[in-house]
Amino acid sequence: MTLPPHLLGLVAQSGLIPRGTRVFVFNRIFNVFLLLGTLVGIVVIAYMLYNAYKYRDTGGTDDADRPTLGELPAGGGKGKKLFTSFALSAVIVISLVAWTYGTLLYVEEGPSAAESIEVDVEGYQFGWRFTYQNGHTTDGVLRVPVDQGVRLRITSTDVFHNFGIPELKVKSDAIPGQESETWFIADETGNYTANCYELCGAGHSYMTATVVVMDDDEYRAWYEGTSNTTDTQNAMTTAPTAQIESATSTGAA
Repeated sequence: MTLPPHLLGLVAQSGLIPRGTRVFVFNRIFNVFLLLGTLVGIVVIAYMLYNAYKYRDTGGTDDADRPTLGELPAGGGKGKKLFTSFALSAVIVISLVAWTYGTLLYVEEGPSAAESIEVDVEGYQFGWRFTYQNGHTTDGVLRVPVDQGVRLRITSTDVFHNFGIPELKVKSDAIPGQESETWFIADETGNYTANCYELCGAGHSYMTATVVVMDDDEYRAWYEGTSNTTDTQNAMTTAPTAQIESATSTGAA
């Protein structure tokens, strides 16, 4: 099921659908569900406590008005209260589903290609290779500008892997012979860690990469200085290599 593009565009422009980084969008979804869940819980518990107090056993003559076990409740307005409660619940649930669907569509689509840089991600045992639009390749280090969309095309050269950056709420499969796409926007400069989330062999726990989020001018200067070459400056490819080989030989033994 997909909404018409013009309808989705109107809803997005209305401000109802949160837009921005994946972190912001998922936090907004969490907060909305937390708020509605809390309100529903308060209403249900308050109504329960109200009726418990109203029909409490006081030992007086008013206790005759209390419903007995198995007795159908009276005073419901011939089902009007029940119908009203169902109608309100349906409106709330359908609105929440529609809002969540529109929000997740934005998460699926992400920023347009014109607003983003594109990077090819290639997983292998046991590391990550990144290829930029100008053909420059880095091994184990992904450099991106701050506050700009980054679209990733992810695949694998050998077995199943899964590329994920937990702090940026991005995660996607790396499948041999297939290509998956995802995106993210980093709103703060600094270093983040990308991991593999698919058990892929003895060196799986060492299969990490560093995501360096740079100021726009700094990134542009770095990118303009690159060419169709391979950069293997990642420190993760030196020391852990011996550990991976040790783990592999131990497993074989």
